[in-house]
Amino acid sequence: MASVTEQFGSLVFDDRVMKANLSAKVYQSLKKTIDEGAGLDLSVANAVATAMKDWAVANGATHYTHWFQPLTGITAEKHDSFISPAPDGRIIMEFSGKELIKGEPDASSFPSGGLRATFEARGYTAWDPTSYAFIKGKTLCIPTAFCSYGGEALDKKTPLLRSMEALNKQALRILKLFGNNTVKCVRTSVGPEQEYFLVDKDMYDKRRDLVYTGRTLFGAKPPKGQEMDDHYFGVIKPRVAAFMEELNDELWKLGILAKTEHNEVAPAQHELAPIYTTTNIATDHNQLTMEIMQKVATKHGLVCLLHEKPFAGVNGSGKHNNWSIATDAGVNLLSPGETPYENAQFLLFLCAVIKAVDDYQDLLRISVATAGNDHRLGANEAPPAVVSMFLGDELNAVLEAIETDTPYKGAEKTQMKLGVDVLPNFSRDTTDRNRTSPFAFTGNKFEFRMLGSSNSIACANIMLNSAVAESLKIYADRLEAADDFETALHEMIRKTIKDHKHIIFNGNGYDDAWIKEATEKRGLCNYRTTPDCVPHLLDKKNVDMLTSQGVFTDAELKSRYEITLENYCKTVVIEANTMAAMAKTEILPAVEAYTAKVAKSAAAKKALDGTLACAYEKQLVKKLSALTDTIAAKTEELEKAVLALANTESIGEEADAIRDSVLVKMSELRVPCDAAETLTAKDYWPFPTYGDLLFGVK
Repeated sequence: MASVTEQFGSLVFDDRVMKANLSAKVYQSLKKTIDEGAGLDLSVANAVATAMKDWAVANGATHYTHWFQPLTGITAEKHDSFISPAPDGRIIMEFSGKELIKGEPDASSFPSGGLRATFEARGYTAWDPTSYAFIKGKTLCIPTAFCSYGGEALDKKTPLLRSMEALNKQALRILKLFGNNTVKCVRTSVGPEQEYFLVDKDMYDKRRDLVYTGRTLFGAKPPKGQEMDDHYFGVIKPRVAAFMEELNDELWKLGILAKTEHNEVAPAQHELAPIYTTTNIATDHNQLTMEIMQKVATKHGLVCLLHEKPFAGVNGSGKHNNWSIATDAGVNLLSPGETPYENAQFLLFLCAVIKAVDDYQDLLRISVATAGNDHRLGANEAPPAVVSMFLGDELNAVLEAIETDTPYKGAEKTQMKLGVDVLPNFSRDTTDRNRTSPFAFTGNKFEFRMLGSSNSIACANIMLNSAVAESLKIYADRLEAADDFETALHEMIRKTIKDHKHIIFNGNGYDDAWIKEATEKRGLCNYRTTPDCVPHLLDKKNVDMLTSQGVFTDAELKSRYEITLENYCKTVVIEANTMAAMAKTEILPAVEAYTAKVAKSAAAKKALDGTLACAYEKQLVKKLSALTDTIAAKTEELEKAVLALANTESIGEEADAIRDSVLVKMSELRVPCDAAETLTAKDYWPFPTYGDLLFGVK
């Protein structure tokens, strides 16, 4: 069996493979394209295509695909074989530079938000040479961008690459002002921590809500949930450990830096964290991670749930987006160093992020807006819907000293002494972590904690990169025009702190008092649902910024508005229809059958001896009968609410109606159904309960 070091990246056409299989001239030309964004010559593409094909075939591949990320939120691929006919009737294996650079999938069935008419089917995929090709099964997967016939971005990768280039351009201007003329590029890097649930597949198959929607729409609270905190970092169960072992093997083969695995807070919940890598590659890797998690789980008789809130009453799943900025020389621009007060370059980049988060808090909220994530945000397990920043005591003190022009004494390192001689002493960090903050500084990076577990990380990083690029542009414009750089720099940092300090909050983000303070005193946004926040995507300030940075066109932004609300509406309508069907065809028949059984038992008891009391049976029959009447009535109300959506005149109006009516009716239907579960004998209940699902994997 191959060692980890031997199998890591074995299915990736990475730098090692390129160096070994390309001529020095072709390799250097391709590296210049990857590292510096230089144009790609067709002769180089032909050479790369031949080497890529030969390597893929040698590793068992028979097909290739342009692997892309349409606006469905998942990946897409169309497979073509390498075979071409030979004159003698046999075949040869061919793959050209033209085929590598451009593909032509049918774009008619992918979401476009009005960017193209239904009859306009042509779309193009274009190779992204900055993200390595890889083999999945017997197919060579080539990471690509996806656009319409008119050139509009129909995917998440294209705007992401544009946002990275926008930030790179403005960051280089800032570094040049600090005298750094050797840096060739500035990249953002991301490490997305992925949370997920594992449930038994046989149980999963018996729940139509899980199959159709990815979350449970019914379920009474079990006697034990996460109250004891005994699952978090607990011993990993053998079946889960076997899944994690195979998952690591598959991810490592694809060059995905899976590093940390552990049990999360809720029963049956787990987490995987990778090592940081360049943002577009991290995005590709996270999409692959979610896909492979689900495939490997099936092989172990499990199902991997990536929904943000698969179970009510227990923690949902998020995806912590650890984001930083570094130069091609490996210098982290968000590293404070030993003396952050004296590190003007760090302070300027820090202020750029603070300004960006405050100015575009609405865009950050929009970037994580989905029907699933609406259930999770603010539920005492995830950050609230209010965007704020945590900086910690040391940086807070630094910024306060700058704002007030007072000396900064510096933070002293505290030695931790645990009172046992054999345990080592160590220095305490100068700041704690704040798990309740949506956007927390954690040493040399920011952790954006609002992403839902099923989200593509592209959306959040597009908005974050773009907003920071805008801050840096404003700073560069002012500093380049300044007569005295040092004075202008100091005043700009001080002004940023004064103007934007209201976005900084180091306390408990779960506290209701904070939400009141944030909205009433600080004027921060509190968009609790997707219909609340998404319309602000088209606010003038947001459109102006995103178009001026070249990240989106006006038409592309309008399409994203339409698609996001369409996805929200479709998701909830599917949930509502599933809920009504389960109530009518599973729950009501089960409860009625059990009611009849109890009534029959009472009658038999009375027939046996007319003097016997049947108080228990009578009371139970009364309760169950009342619940079935309520369930039937609430199901009808829900169905009427869904039918009423046909009368709405726009996608925005439909989304509002779903928020204000359909979701309310769904909650009202769930209450009597869950109550009925607690009174119905287990043998009669039609599908596995929360207790079965959460504790069913051994």
